[in-house]
Amino acid sequence: MSGWRYRWRQFSWALGARIREEDQALVVRFLPPEAQVLFRRMPRSDQRHSLAVLRTLLEWGETHPALLQAALLHDVGKAAAPLSPWERALLVLTEALCPPSWRRILRQLPLLRRWAARVQRYRDHPEIGAAWAQAAGCDPLTVALIRRHQEPLGPPQPEEDLETRLLRRLQEADGQN
Repeated sequence: MSGWRYRWRQFSWALGARIREEDQALVVRFLPPEAQVLFRRMPRSDQRHSLAVLRTLLEWGETHPALLQAALLHDVGKAAAPLSPWERALLVLTEALCPPSWRRILRQLPLLRRWAARVQRYRDHPEIGAAWAQAAGCDPLTVALIRRHQEPLGPPQPEEDLETRLLRRLQEADGQN
């Protein structure tokens, strides 16, 4: 799917996101109570996305509890600086259309300085989410997967450790949703 069509679908999906009873049942099934509170902090669009990542992993036959919990919580740190679908669209367009030098100049404008700080917190969401998950008592492997979910990985290696194998699966499912 082309980048623009994908982003349009993502934007329209965010505007109409709904959480059904069966979605809530999945959250209760895979997350301990403290982590369920974290999940509910997320905007509905991020909840829908996380549930789609979880369902993809389940369809692939994945069963590791840390991976399934990370699927539900990998974007929870975005709640520290929630951006509306319109702001996310503006951010994506700015990054796609403006050269880095222009972006640096735009961040210095007084009207955009506060928004730029929110955007930076939004970009730091893996670290923020990992800290929240750790405070909620999540397994250390779940915390590591949340922290690393946007980390670039090289080609698969024949003897990858469990964390890297699970991280690769999380990233694959995240990329499809």
